[in-house]
Amino acid sequence: MQRSFESTGILLPEQIPNYLHLLDEAIQLERNATSKALDASEQSTVSRKDPLGRRAFPFMELLKQAQRNNEPVVWGVP
Repeated sequence: MQRSFESTGILLPEQIPNYLHLLDEAIQLERNATSKALDASEQSTVSRKDPLGRRAFPFMELLKQAQRNNEPVVWGVP
């Protein structure tokens, strides 16, 4: 997402579409790399990893819900 890790933070509603786009782009890049694996052993190794799309799905759903409601996403605030 081109953002450093922070233990607290906020994603503003106007930033969310760009973050969704960046995540989707990264997922597509990973899918393309997986499908272009040259040999069966490499394909086997790549397919065993937990794909980004699966890991990012809950976060992307959270971002989409925040976008629909025009709300920020906030984390790490006591």
